[in-house]
Amino acid sequence: MKTKLLVTKLGKQFPKRIAKENNDFVGLMCGKLKEETKTIVLCLDFDDVVYEKMMKDGSKPDLILTHHPFIYGTKKYVLEHDPVKRELFHKMEKLDIPIYSLHTPFDTGKGGMNDALMEALEMEDIHQDETEPMMRVGRLKEEMEVHEFVRYVKEKLHLPYGLLVHSGSDIVKQVSLIAGGGSREWNIAMANGSDIYISGDAPHHMRRDIVLNNFNYLDLPHEIERIFMPTMKKILLGFDSSLNIVCYDHEELPELV
Repeated sequence: MKTKLLVTKLGKQFPKRIAKENNDFVGLMCGKLKEETKTIVLCLDFDDVVYEKMMKDGSKPDLILTHHPFIYGTKKYVLEHDPVKRELFHKMEKLDIPIYSLHTPFDTGKGGMNDALMEALEMEDIHQDETEPMMRVGRLKEEMEVHEFVRYVKEKLHLPYGLLVHSGSDIVKQVSLIAGGGSREWNIAMANGSDIYISGDAPHHMRRDIVLNNFNYLDLPHEIERIFMPTMKKILLGFDSSLNIVCYDHEELPELV
């Protein structure tokens, strides 16, 4: 597939303007795009673990697509202050393999991260929140007791644990969700009438605010964003079914001890 066409199609579905609105860093992070793309590596984060796996496999893709930015910040600053990232960056430059990152445009865009997670939970009437485009709101087919709902989420998303703040309704029907580190938007989920908000990375003071406002919050590991790989693979094969897609799902959840 012509790489220019591939990037154009991705840009239409997940426009870069979304990243600008979120002060995010997306797009080409390393290397130069090739004229043709046949093999693509997908990963949540491109790091030394993926690099070693690629070297062991003997693979040399035409493009690496990541969800999280390979370089978060200005290239000059990151390469000056992060020696691990700098070393890996120069390795990839030497191999002439471009790295392209999507992040918040994929989170917000139709058919991206948050839509995929809500679909995995088999929600109905999935839609964007009116004030927070990244947030998805949906309804369960049948209402559930809140602890039953948490067990349901764990099963559907293949998780061993979640952290429940149960200070609101005992019954869950409407759900709001932002994958990853969207915990600060809990008040938007409460305002739109949801019975529980699902996100991650909530600090102590935020959990206390949720408790004092009599709301429910389910904090899930950031690694649920690994749904990026199968979702993006399906999208890419929809562009061109002859593409060779290699997924590296290498990130382990923290150990529960």
